[in-house]
Amino acid sequence: MDFSFTPEQLQVRDMVREFAQREVAPYIREWDAKGEYHPEVFRKMGELGLLGLPIPERYGGGGFDYISLALMCEELEAVDTFLRVVISVHVGLNSLTLLQWGTEEQKQRWLVPQARGEKLATFALTEPGAGSDAGSIQTRAVKDGDSYVLNGEKMWISLANTADHFLVIATLDPSKKHHGLAAFMLERGMEGLTTGSLHGKLGVRAGDTGWISLQNVRVPAENMIGEPGEGFKIAMSAIDQGRFTVAAGACGLIRACLEASVKYCHERQAFGQEIGRFELVQQMIAKMVKGYETSRLLVFRAAELKNRGIRNTRETSLAKWVACDAAFEAANDAIQIHGAYGYSNEYPVERYFRNARGAVIYEGTREIHTILQAEYALGYRVDRPLRCPQPPAQGFEAQTPSAAMV
Repeated sequence: MDFSFTPEQLQVRDMVREFAQREVAPYIREWDAKGEYHPEVFRKMGELGLLGLPIPERYGGGGFDYISLALMCEELEAVDTFLRVVISVHVGLNSLTLLQWGTEEQKQRWLVPQARGEKLATFALTEPGAGSDAGSIQTRAVKDGDSYVLNGEKMWISLANTADHFLVIATLDPSKKHHGLAAFMLERGMEGLTTGSLHGKLGVRAGDTGWISLQNVRVPAENMIGEPGEGFKIAMSAIDQGRFTVAAGACGLIRACLEASVKYCHERQAFGQEIGRFELVQQMIAKMVKGYETSRLLVFRAAELKNRGIRNTRETSLAKWVACDAAFEAANDAIQIHGAYGYSNEYPVERYFRNARGAVIYEGTREIHTILQAEYALGYRVDRPLRCPQPPAQGFEAQTPSAAMV
């Protein structure tokens, strides 16, 4: 078990850190205050190769492993959550899902331009009346000749207004619940597909969050990803990848809280000494260190399983649950350490707190992950083999679970 990073992984970390600090850090306070998202940032991420980092080179990507992906997400969210969200939806929820479930023709058509940063992609599962209960979605897909006609509404969709490609989950037969779902790739410009923005968000205010309306959108049958009835399995595979990026990003948010708090502890004087000298302040700092190091280890454990193509739903769920809870606690403590100043946007910790709150809801609420971990431990939940298992990272060979780390 080697805990050191390779030169390539360190190169990714340093490149992403430099990009985020140069292109976003000087402006994020203003963007967040105004609720502005800047699509030119997404274009620059594509030019750097970030939008295809873990995609194999044969499909236009960088061919990097999942530890590199985790380091990228950590560095992006250390500056602001909206940057990591781009990776979560474009890479995790869409591109890696295409890599796993798409046909060769579908990969050439959609994955290649996405990996090259030429097209931006998103994922659409959540609806106004359906979130955690995916089997209750109302978006319908009705077969009509060699096409499907889609009708419905999607809500809380990141990159809704800037994405070119939409991986949409719809129901073929509502009576079948989870077993009646299917996945379709839609493209901006299709007649009947419209998008809009959501305003008044608590956090991630510099991100593009919106809704999608589908009104008699005719989608060719060849745009279905997987087979009829596999939509739920595809959606859960996508969320496995999305959760991983969220967990990795949460490590960056914890680190940002820790760095801001340590800096303030040395600057702020009370009762004739630095506030870092007080034991209860030290306790909060220590909790941040614990949360950061623990979360990182869980993320890298999941990354190693992903690198080898081993099913990792349980490990990724645990990493997401622990890291996002730790990030929220770190942000809360960071505000406490900053006192009244932490309550204003003069310091970044209030933004960290607002951003951290969403991560304990999306990609599975903390309650969902609590149930998952309990059911795995009790033996009530067992992951069944998938028709299309997640492929290993480029340069790694697929392994059976018995060959994995234990």
